[in-house]
Amino acid sequence: MKIELLYFDGCPSWEAGLESLRTALQEEGISASVEMVKVETDEDAERLKFLGSPHFRVDGMDLWHEERETYSMSCRVYSTPEGVKGFPTVHMLREKLQSLSGTP
Repeated sequence: MKIELLYFDGCPSWEAGLESLRTALQEEGISASVEMVKVETDEDAERLKFLGSPHFRVDGMDLWHEERETYSMSCRVYSTPEGVKGFPTVHMLREKLQSLSGTP
């Protein structure tokens, strides 16, 4: 399982997103490492189809896929049970990981 977190340095939420992802992986018993992909330019964003920081992908698949015509350096927001946040909750990440593995 290849897990990537795409981010850019100016994003205030990527570190909390990484912490949530690591916790979700641990709670799901998944011992995969997280590859950090630093997005540095709008050209990188376009090439990587960057949906905003933090952006989570597993085996090349976006966990929260969105169709877009353009991609750019931007922060991303997630609709969580606690309201809109700059990163998904551990529970949200666990649900996505479970859906990929087919585990309820």
